[in-house]
Amino acid sequence: MRRVLLSLLTLILIAAAERTNAQGCVAIRSAGGFCGAGENHLDSASKWQLSVNNRYFKSFRHFVGTDEQKQRMAQQTEVINHQYTTDITIYRLINPRWSIMLDMPIEANTRSSLYEHANLGRFQTHSFGVGDIRLAVYSWILDPVKMPRGNVQVGLGIKLPTGSYNYLDYFHTTDTTKRLGAVDQSIQLGDGGTGLTLEVNAFYSFSHQWSVYGNFYYLSNPREVNGTSTARGGTPSASAVKNGSDVMSVPDQWMGRAGVNYMVSHFTFSAGVREECLPVHDLVGGSNGFRRPGYIISAARRHLQCRESICLRLCSRGNRA
Repeated sequence: MRRVLLSLLTLILIAAAERTNAQGCVAIRSAGGFCGAGENHLDSASKWQLSVNNRYFKSFRHFVGTDEQKQRMAQQTEVINHQYTTDITIYRLINPRWSIMLDMPIEANTRSSLYEHANLGRFQTHSFGVGDIRLAVYSWILDPVKMPRGNVQVGLGIKLPTGSYNYLDYFHTTDTTKRLGAVDQSIQLGDGGTGLTLEVNAFYSFSHQWSVYGNFYYLSNPREVNGTSTARGGTPSASAVKNGSDVMSVPDQWMGRAGVNYMVSHFTFSAGVREECLPVHDLVGGSNGFRRPGYIISAARRHLQCRESICLRLCSRGNRA
């Protein structure tokens, strides 16, 4: 009966990829891969572990609150973002209970629009480089030697403003002229703030084959604004200055996910649901400045193959925004 229930849950999670909806046009910045923290399949005898995760996200749908502006696609005036992120994460296992992590995201982003280029046509702006680097320390709540079937892990970290938050590209102003300005906040490499991160990772194994997992991540950015202009190289309007949207905000971010693992031989298959959010208001500090709040719900599938101390992981997500 347990196997039947878990199989049904897995099928539901996989099928959810066809029905997932998302609001907002921004994916949260890198939260790391969670490949060494919070999962029970890693080789604890290896002191150093390397994880490389790739993510692709496309957004093109527009919302006002929960109402989708479907006319934007019909009129072909929608903004289209393409975001590619490679997370390179190094873990150092101090002992079976404690570990430290360094995460470095490499990002390549494009954004095409009409309104940012005086409606002269659809043109693109780009950004590429290292994003905000994060350091974190993790500890299992329970002794993993005594509790191998299930555990909860807590992580505390710091996010450094290493990614450019004033990345520049050219915007068309007339048929023959361009203007250099900061690209949209959604494709900036960093947010310009030094933030604190909290993570809670958990798993429970029902058998040698079936297990469930969950992760929660929150980034608190006390800094309110980073000073980057939103005028795309021009002069901010009087209304933008008045309401504070003439400069970019440094928002908080959070992410949660849960799913099921199925292991057979050297292979692990996973299916889960992930929700990420850029909130309207920050937990600590002010919330002024321009930001693009919203949330994204996605279905994720992963395939993991381990041989001795080497693991190959393939991940895919169904995102719609």
